Amino acid sequence: MQRLNLNHLQTFAQVIQHGSFTAAAERQGLTQPAVSLQIRQLETRLNLKLIERVGKRIKPTSAGSTLLEHIGRIDAAVEDALLDLSSHAQGIAGKVAIGTGATACIHLLPPILQTLRREFPALDVRVSTGNTDGILRAVEENRLDLALVTLPAGGRSLSVSPLLQDEFVAIFSDELAEVPRLTPESLASLPLVVFEAGSGTRLLIDEWYLQAGLRVKPVMELGSIEAIKEMVAAGLGYSIVPAMSVAATHHRRGLRVATLQPPLSRTLGIVLRQDKPLGAALRQVLGALQALAH
Repeated sequence: MQRLNLNHLQTFAQVIQHGSFTAAAERQGLTQPAVSLQIRQLETRLNLKLIERVGKRIKPTSAGSTLLEHIGRIDAAVEDALLDLSSHAQGIAGKVAIGTGATACIHLLPPILQTLRREFPALDVRVSTGNTDGILRAVEENRLDLALVTLPAGGRSLSVSPLLQDEFVAIFSDELAEVPRLTPESLASLPLVVFEAGSGTRLLIDEWYLQAGLRVKPVMELGSIEAIKEMVAAGLGYSIVPAMSVAATHHRRGLRVATLQPPLSRTLGIVLRQDKPLGAALRQVLGALQALAH
């Protein structure tokens, strides 16, 4: 079975787009007879009339309109194939800029970045930290390629995909004689060391107390998860933190960790511009992040 010629498909699309054989010929660096021949060969291959004249104008026939819809998808498939092949031909290379919170930067990304660096030495992944609003604004302005942030998050030009659930836990100094019941009511009277106001994580913690009809007044509001843990280990209060921040033994030194009642968790998601081109480098980083969900 004779296959479709991709050049003929492009020529047909150019004729329709520019409204004439002559304009399409100039666009593609061909002669007008060469363009006419390609259209005839395409119509012969399909056994369909693709172009008709209405007065002095060229328009696609019904079959031609249907073919145009497929040409867009064919072009996208070809582009995807070329991107995949280019990674095999020359290796994954380029820069990818990620924005995220400090907790994910310290406790989630390092092993992923280490693996990417080992497998793709020419891939340069840059990580910036900040609050969710600032990170999303940087993605919208194309200063960052993607964001890994606490949901909900969004914007008119952004695409948001949930990635994984992260439970919150309470932490205390390991010198504390007895851990209290871990409900909002029993914790509310104790000194709370917590994330600074305005962060997505802080909003979730405040909501956990509000659901019980409580408003807490922290004794310390800090922007660093590691600073919070140091203050708690020194016996200056307790905190509520993402479980990933104390998952490793060396990250919970000096701390006691306990589960909240009722449970509290957050959803981390990936955010990109809706029109962001997914080149080989960015697709490799996205794949590494998406593997966290499994």
